[in-house]
Order: sequence, then structure tokens, then C-alpha cells
Amino acid sequence: MSNKRKKHVVTDYNIVSDDKYYWIIGGLTLIALILRFYNLGFNSLWLDEATTSMISSKSFMQIWETTVSGEFNPPLFYWIEHVMLAFGNSEFVLRFIPALLGTATIPMVYYAGKEFLDRNVGLIAASAFTFSPFLIVYSQEARAYSSMLFFITAATIFYLIALRTNNLKNWIIFGILSAIAFWCHFYAMVIVVSYVIYAIMIYIKEIRKDANYAKPLLAMIGTFSVLSLPLILVTIQLFGLRTSSAPSFGIKGIDVVIETFRQVSGFSDIIMGLFIVLFCVGLFRAYFIGDNKFTFLLWVTSSIFIISYVLSFIIPMVPRYLQFLNIVFFIGIATSYRVFATLLNNKNVVYLMMFIFFIISVPFFMTYYTVETKDNWRDFSTSVSQITKNGDYVVYVPMYMQTPMEYYYSNKTDGTITYGAYNMNDLMKIQKNNNSVYYIVTPDISSTDPTGNAIKWFDNNANLIGRDGNIFLFKGM
Repeated sequence: MSNKRKKHVVTDYNIVSDDKYYWIIGGLTLIALILRFYNLGFNSLWLDEATTSMISSKSFMQIWETTVSGEFNPPLFYWIEHVMLAFGNSEFVLRFIPALLGTATIPMVYYAGKEFLDRNVGLIAASAFTFSPFLIVYSQEARAYSSMLFFITAATIFYLIALRTNNLKNWIIFGILSAIAFWCHFYAMVIVVSYVIYAIMIYIKEIRKDANYAKPLLAMIGTFSVLSLPLILVTIQLFGLRTSSAPSFGIKGIDVVIETFRQVSGFSDIIMGLFIVLFCVGLFRAYFIGDNKFTFLLWVTSSIFIISYVLSFIIPMVPRYLQFLNIVFFIGIATSYRVFATLLNNKNVVYLMMFIFFIISVPFFMTYYTVETKDNWRDFSTSVSQITKNGDYVVYVPMYMQTPMEYYYSNKTDGTITYGAYNMNDLMKIQKNNNSVYYIVTPDISSTDPTGNAIKWFDNNANLIGRDGNIFLFKGM
């Protein structure tokens, strides 16, 4: 091959023809739609989703009051779900908005990747989002995670444009979309803060020369603050409440980093290793591209993990809170295509990387849509109703497990009397009389009673008569 040809391959990154880009992104969006809506009502609602149903059934003002009084999720998603309840209270209806916004995120991440570097990065990142087991799972969950990710991804598009142009309009739109994401989930504040600090670092030289250069950025901060002020005040209050005692669940320290990477990589250690290598290759290429692209990827990724690492010791931390990490992680991976396109002198690299994201997800697709992946309260409630009779006691341990159980089970219809317990003392207070007592127990009892005394109490006072996954049914002796 001539030197001229080699130079052409290295520098020409218009790999996919103009007329194909939109067909491909349209096809990916359609595939994402199928993957997120297929068997949407298959899994039973678990605790958090049943909580969504319960809170969303309240009025708009009552939902806000629930947030103020201690609900650790902002009200916007509950307000949206409240409107959706007009179409019914089924699993499909409750998960419809998450699935819809999860699908709509695909073209958003394409444009984010395009703004970061080029259309090829956008296509590869969009492919990663389309086939990501992590994102599919949380697009089929009646919680705010996919809605937060949608608005943060959309915000990222305008952020990257604003960062390049310092245009007031784009900064304002970024502020508005970031505020909406924050109203969906409190943890959106982490990436918003990361973005703002990065912008200050990039602009600091220009600001020192001319203070007016900071005005668009300040306007964005003002817009976000005004739109989020009521929620910011609540956040401060809830942060104090949640940090008043040690976290009762979640992961801590370096495990936050490892487990988040593992889950974002499709719950596979092998794929995690591959993705981290590709991300590092992308960082390497970004360094030589310039325009602070290396700094952006490194800063946003590391700052998210540093903040999460610190917070993990004072509030519950789980990888699903870090949905937005997918944006920078997969854009970084997608950036690596330029290295391989140069080394292999092959324009099919973009298609190959897109195909890899599909093929490594196939094992997940083979089981996910046919095997229960959440606590099966639907079938468990049926089993309980067949066993119990009028006047029996049903005791939830811990008490909040009444929420998913009673989405499917009615003690009024069944004629039973319900109680709740968190520890051994609560269990001992229940007066059995001549009634049969059934205890519905989940592993959460270890969080509400870390002493283990409640578990020991069951060993001496009840018999295990049934189990469905992580849900156990005991009958009192």
C-alpha cells in the first residue's frame, strides 16, 4: 500500500457515508425500543417499584410533602407516574416512561458523541447504549434512573456545545436540562457539579483576562439554582437526615468503583476488563487529539468516582445511582476506534465495534426475558392467599416489605390481620392467641436487625414452609 493511501486512512474518519448515519441511528433506536419494551410486564414489581406505585397514587401536593418528610427521591418522576396511573396501575404502565426515555436516550448519546469528537464516536456510543444489559435492566424498572440519564445525556449535548462556543443560549439550555435531571434523581447533582468545575478549569485563563467571559456560565448556574432551589433546600435537609447514622445497605470504598464498572460492563468481569482497556486506549487517543478531550474524559470519570467513594461511607451507595457514568465511559471507549482504524487501515472498524457491543450482550438476552430477575411477589402473594384463612396473622419482616406484597395481596379480601416487625423485640410483642401466624421474611432483616437476634428467634419459634427466591414464608409454632 502506498504512503499516500496510508496517510489517507489515518486522517480520513468519514467512515460511514452521510446518508447512512441517520438510517443507522434510526435502526439502533428501533432495536432499543424492542429491547426495552419486550416483556416489559414480565417481572413482578419489587420493593422500590411498588414504592413508586404507592407514592405516585398520592396527589401532586402529597407527593411533594412525601419528599419533604423524608422520601429520598425527588418528586418529578412520581408526578409523571401519577399521570400515567390514569392508564392503569399495571407493571407495564408503571414501567412505560422508563422504557420510553431509555429508548429516546439512544439518539441523544449519538449527538453527545458527535459533539465530543465525530459521528463515528456517536454511533459506537449509541450502539453501546442500545445493547447495554445495565441500561436495559433499568429502562425496565419503574424508577427514575432512565429518566435522569435521558435528561443528563441531553444536557451533555448542550454542555459540549456551550463549552466550545461559550454561547449563552446553550449554557441556559444545559442549566434547564440539568435541573430537570436533578428533579428526577438527587444524584444527578454529582455530574452537574463535575461539569461545572471542569468548565471553570477550562475557562479560568479567559476569565482572568476578561471577567465578562464568565457571564454565560454564571447565567447557567443561576438558571439551575432558581429552578432547583426548593429541591436544593430539601436535599440539604435529607442529607443531614441520611448521614445521621451509618448506611444500612449499599457498597463502600473502592468497591463502588469496581462494582460500578462491572455492572456498566454488563455484569461481567471479563467484559469489564475489555471495556476498561478500550477506555484507556480511548484516553490515549484523546490525549493526542487535543482540545482538552483527554482532560474531560479523565476529569469527569475520576471526579464521579471520587465523590461517590467519599459519599459511600456516609450514605447508601449502589451502582444504579451512577447511570450517567455510561455517557463518558462509552464515549471514551468509542474514541478508541481511531487507534484501530489507523492500525488496521480498515474502515470497517466502526461497524466491528458496534457489532461487538451486540455480540457480547447475546448471553444476557438469552435469559433475561424469560427468567425472573426481581423478587417474585406476584406468585408469592398467590401462594400466601392459598395457605391463609380468615383471622390468620400475616407479619412482614421487615415491615416495609408490606409495600410490594400488598401491591398483589389484599388482607381485606383474604380476611387476614397484618403486622410489621423490624427486630426480635417487635416479634415478641405480637400476641398470637389461637390464630395461625405467618411471617414473610426477606434478607433485609439483616439491615434492620444487624444483631442477628431476629433470625435466631425464627430458629426457635417458627418453621420455614415456603420460599420464592429471596422471599421466605415461616409459620409460627
